[in-house]
Amino acid sequence: MLALPGVAWLTVFFLLAFYVVIAVAFGNQNSLSEPVAFWNPLDWNVGYMLATLQDFADGGPFLTVFVRTFVFVVLALALALLIGYPVAYFAARHAGRWKGLVLLLLILPFWINYLMRMLAWINLLAPDGLGTRFLSTIGIERLFISVDLLAARGGWLEGQPLTVIMALTYGYLPFLILPLYASLDRIDQRQIEAARDLGASPSSAFRRVTLPMSRPGILAGLVLISLPMFGDYYTQDLVSASTKTSMIGNQIDQLTRQGSSKVVGACLTVILAVLLLGLMFYYLRATRSADDRGED
Repeated sequence: MLALPGVAWLTVFFLLAFYVVIAVAFGNQNSLSEPVAFWNPLDWNVGYMLATLQDFADGGPFLTVFVRTFVFVVLALALALLIGYPVAYFAARHAGRWKGLVLLLLILPFWINYLMRMLAWINLLAPDGLGTRFLSTIGIERLFISVDLLAARGGWLEGQPLTVIMALTYGYLPFLILPLYASLDRIDQRQIEAARDLGASPSSAFRRVTLPMSRPGILAGLVLISLPMFGDYYTQDLVSASTKTSMIGNQIDQLTRQGSSKVVGACLTVILAVLLLGLMFYYLRATRSADDRGED
């Protein structure tokens, strides 16, 4: 009975809404390019879906955008893990009496609207922004972006892949740190001490005990931020808005809101959902295997 409100909410605002997308993807469109949904699965039209899949098979623009999205997400995940794991490890294992303050600092970004945080990045990376001046001073921009482009109208905001990757990392990093912290905080300190008593060095104890035991938290955090990253379109719109950095979410947004191929946009949505569903199943299988090994 307690679960009924949540089940009803998900049914109406997720399952039914997603079925509408499926009905549009396997539907048709009229002479005005407006989608005509086919609600009965027996009437579904697979023509648009097959044409979209054929574009992927032929190496068309959809495949290019999807590969770019995959690369952006993988690099953002790697960067987020590189930054987030040490922060979560410190908060869980070494913060001591400052643990509450560290957790408060980790939660603070949730109090600020995502749009406002991205607008702050725009101000920092503008040609005359504080971040651009700082990077120019230390010379790091020469590794990623030409000086001529920095002096141009857009600078870092002129369709730079690195800018999109940094913005994705920054925007979703807190969602990675919190599951990591919870996983690391649950590790029994006595197991680490036992490894040290058996002669393991601190680095060896970390590699053999802490890191394997925190794997469920790593997977949970990565899945938690990768799912919205794949569908993200507003981050790229804000910090780049260039076709050179367009992601699959931007392609879907363009087709469904601004273009005349809403059925194709629905097809891309279904394809992306199937791929993300496979990622979710992998996560569930991996965590179940970890739980089984823990029980053994």
